[in-house]
Amino acid sequence: MANNPSAEDSLIARYFKPLATDPGAFGLVDDAAVLAASGDDIVVTTDAIVEGVHYLATDPPDTVARKALRVNLSDLAAKGAAPAGFVLTLALRSKDDSWLRPFADSLGEDARTFACPLLGGDTVSTPGPQMISITAFGRVPKGRMVGRTGARPGDRILVTGTIGDAALGLDVLTGGTAARALTSDPVARDALVSRYRIPQPRNAVAQAVRDHASAAMDVSDGLAGDLTKLCAASSVSATVDVTRVPLSAAAAGLIGRNVSCVETLLAGGDDYEVLCTVPPAQCDALIAAGQAAGVAVTIIGTIVAGHERPRFLDGQGQELVLKRLSYSHF
Repeated sequence: MANNPSAEDSLIARYFKPLATDPGAFGLVDDAAVLAASGDDIVVTTDAIVEGVHYLATDPPDTVARKALRVNLSDLAAKGAAPAGFVLTLALRSKDDSWLRPFADSLGEDARTFACPLLGGDTVSTPGPQMISITAFGRVPKGRMVGRTGARPGDRILVTGTIGDAALGLDVLTGGTAARALTSDPVARDALVSRYRIPQPRNAVAQAVRDHASAAMDVSDGLAGDLTKLCAASSVSATVDVTRVPLSAAAAGLIGRNVSCVETLLAGGDDYEVLCTVPPAQCDALIAAGQAAGVAVTIIGTIVAGHERPRFLDGQGQELVLKRLSYSHF
């Protein structure tokens, strides 16, 4: 995981060697790992989370660890891939045991839960914001990865879970309107904050996505913007019935009280749900597979021919003009 034979090796041995359970990790004593061949295609994805951008400096280290791994697991789920392992890069300001111990313990718990062992990586020091970068590897049967380019007119648009909770959770943590509105409802507050801090990657439905979806991606930057990206990749357009977009009870309550608006939920990032397109004849099978796995799957619209941006329609069939489609890093 590193070449420095002193403090860095000690840090790695203390916190991360116990996570490297795959034989190909060589106990982290080498500067490379082996991912055993199996005849499957290897899916590779990478995401970094940066303090102050993707998580708050006050977020507990255990939730930071889970988020760092789970955002990558979410990508694998949307590709129909089973997790195989990951490599980790940490940019740290200090070797603080009170931060590193719960971080490493929670990372190890998730690595076991999702059968995605640590294979290696690097640790560096930084004077700036902390950064955690993970590259995750998954396996799919040869030629079966679900990309963004397969959506066809007539396909239905489906999404797992609920949309917009993470954006509201961030609003709660930063003292926004949602925080003020939920002062007397700690259950709703905690539920929204948890959705921001700890994504729920939908790996339980990865095989069903692989078996039934024509195109898929995870919702990381906002449903509206991510659907726009998928449609552009497939050279199609879409119509979405906003009244069918699944909302949690907390989010629906805030909408009903005019504390938040639909645009905030459609354009908010960090949902980490699976967005996919499915031929009509296969929708029931994917929805049933989700039910069996305890994951709600909802039809929210239809793919149509054309190259226009997707249209988002209200309950009266009128188009909503969204000022913002998604979170932008730049």
